[in-house]
Amino acid sequence: MAPSSDDPDLILPPVFSLVVTAGPESAFDEACDAAASGDATGGLVWRRSAELLDFAVILGPDEPLATARRAFFAGMVALAEAIGAHGPPEIPVTFDWPDTIRFDGTRLGGGRLGWPSTCGEDEVPDWLVFSATIIASKARAGDPGLTPDSTSLENEGFALEDANGAIVESFARHLMKAFAVWDENWFTGIEQRYLQRLADGGPSARIGRIDTNGDFLADGGRRHPLMAVLTGVAWRDPITGEPRL
Repeated sequence: MAPSSDDPDLILPPVFSLVVTAGPESAFDEACDAAASGDATGGLVWRRSAELLDFAVILGPDEPLATARRAFFAGMVALAEAIGAHGPPEIPVTFDWPDTIRFDGTRLGGGRLGWPSTCGEDEVPDWLVFSATIIASKARAGDPGLTPDSTSLENEGFALEDANGAIVESFARHLMKAFAVWDENWFTGIEQRYLQRLADGGPSARIGRIDTNGDFLADGGRRHPLMAVLTGVAWRDPITGEPRL
């Protein structure tokens, strides 16, 4: 996956190779196709769109799929930190378990994780893809009052002419930081950062934990599975393939 010739002037860590697209295929699908074709880890696909902030990164895991899926949480933490860094100050960026992201309590979009369909749970996957799709503008949806369950970067005061690229750039830096934290403190450092943003976990999120396979174990032992929800993508409209409005 070669870098685009018309890359915007983003400053990314050197491990990332930016590819900019404007086609109908999602960044998630573009990245999964590229990864399955053997393109290098570190490809960051950004699909330019006025309505969506849509990007994906190819990761190179070094542990079996059953535990490597926890990279999803590193991606979600990096996404939340990137959004928080460029939005109005002191507005909470939170999660609904496990993949929905909210801004000031209102749904903004979410994250996805892809992996090779033929990879067994006890095998190290050749690649993982983490992607994020965020509502940038609801202008085409008409009156925002008709879709009160969701919000957009534009509605929340982000400067759209700068925000999309700035968030992509910031995400890349925060993702590198997240994996550095993982290396230094094992998965515990990522787990803590994720759980403190878990909006629908209530007090149990503060005393629960994430199991080695990515499931959330709440206080009292109740298990909230990761795998089933990741394949369902709760924040995504199954018809449009875009965030639900």
